[in-house]
Amino acid sequence: MTQAWITTIGIAAAIGTTASFLPQAVKTVRTRSAKDFSWLHLVMFTTGVALWLVYGLLRHDAAVTGANAATLLLLFVIVGVKFRSRSRQ
Repeated sequence: MTQAWITTIGIAAAIGTTASFLPQAVKTVRTRSAKDFSWLHLVMFTTGVALWLVYGLLRHDAAVTGANAATLLLLFVIVGVKFRSRSRQ
């Protein structure tokens, strides 16, 4: 298998996993509620995604870097909604 095919598979996987998180982020923004997300989950998941992003940057891996950068942005949106809803209560 050539490097181009390996990269294509990685990018397809990155798009699939990141896109799967998008509907939840959109729902969270629309409803302005992130009550179903526990803080522990958000902290652990955000930490893991951030570490994957660093790993992708260090390995110069566009698929890993792009997917985790996009997922991290979506997580920041969800964390922001959760934080705002907590401060309103």
